[in-house]
Amino acid sequence: MLPVDRPDGSLDASPPDAVGTAVVGAVTDDLARGARPAPTVSVVVPCFRERPNIAPLVRALEAALSGWRWEVVFVDDDSPDGTIEAIRELARTDDRVRGLRRVGRRGLSSAVIEGVLSSSAPLVAVMDADLQHDESRLPVMLQALLDGRCDVAVGSRHVEGGNASGLSSRWRHRLSEGGIRVAQALLPVRLGDPMSGFFACPRALFEQAAPRLSGQGFKILLDLILSAKPSPRVLEIPSPFRPRLAGESKLDLLVLVQFLFMLLDKATGGRMPSRFIAFALVGLVGVGINLAVLAVAHRAGMPFGPSQLAGTLAAMIANFGLNNSLTYRDRRLRGFRAWGGLVLFMLVCGVGAVANIGIARVLYETHHGWEPAGAAGAAIGVVWNYAVASTLIWRPR
Repeated sequence: MLPVDRPDGSLDASPPDAVGTAVVGAVTDDLARGARPAPTVSVVVPCFRERPNIAPLVRALEAALSGWRWEVVFVDDDSPDGTIEAIRELARTDDRVRGLRRVGRRGLSSAVIEGVLSSSAPLVAVMDADLQHDESRLPVMLQALLDGRCDVAVGSRHVEGGNASGLSSRWRHRLSEGGIRVAQALLPVRLGDPMSGFFACPRALFEQAAPRLSGQGFKILLDLILSAKPSPRVLEIPSPFRPRLAGESKLDLLVLVQFLFMLLDKATGGRMPSRFIAFALVGLVGVGINLAVLAVAHRAGMPFGPSQLAGTLAAMIANFGLNNSLTYRDRRLRGFRAWGGLVLFMLVCGVGAVANIGIARVLYETHHGWEPAGAAGAAIGVVWNYAVASTLIWRPR
């Protein structure tokens, strides 16, 4: 095995590939200057509500990465349980521990991107904070990179020696298996576990792909492989997926929906952003709700005007709720801000409706026919609503 630097500071023979040679060269320069060598690997750990798992994970990394120069970068999405305080408490006595606190935004993929880009180590690894990933597999994954056997080493549940026993329910198994089948249809490389959240790669590869990463959802590995140019060589390292000991799983149906939107984003080459696709589909759901309420009100004997108003209001409220929990999940509004956002959303949609009708009427009167006119008006309304909603209601913070 070739950990680049032993605990006593001596070096093994230079590995044959460019990544390994660069790592050894950097450590040698540090030793020549009398400086403490920088980390060889940064372990990036996105977290939300994981306070009980922070200290056990650091202890586990210390045991697994004995003989390696390493650091762990926790990226905390402003957890209400004091996760960042637990990270800072450890960082005060262990300079291998770093914490990034993100305020006003949320999401695993974007957290990983920020964590990796904050690192200067030549190698980066990504794993969850919940202790379900087997940290003892990290040296094997890193060694595969240093030996030049792959560009991305994946801790895989779906090769011989791995298992997915940590998926706590049949529902989670089905979600994971469904996502794997969809992802494998799009991947340019053979990968048995594209849904894995446990992988390692050279930082340079990640940075090269970073401008093309969508940053959406929870499946950053798939995003990375689809974004890297040329397609990276992938090696799966058997790894068990252990049961969670503390905290709660973040996997739910909305996570899978976000995953599908990310795949659509990649399939269209980024020309149709996943957030816009989600916004448009939510709009279609709103149309269905509007028509359903209108039909019920009509059967109840209400006049058309009040029935249409009731349907429109119900659609706006439903659209706001779905967009807040799905389309803009990473910017979700809560409390009084959600109520204010709902009022502003209804105003924005009202203006969009006026624009829709106005443009459709102009096109109809210039003999374009009612179908093209209606479609153009609807398209303008959706684009208007999306643009204003993204910049005024769910604006990045």
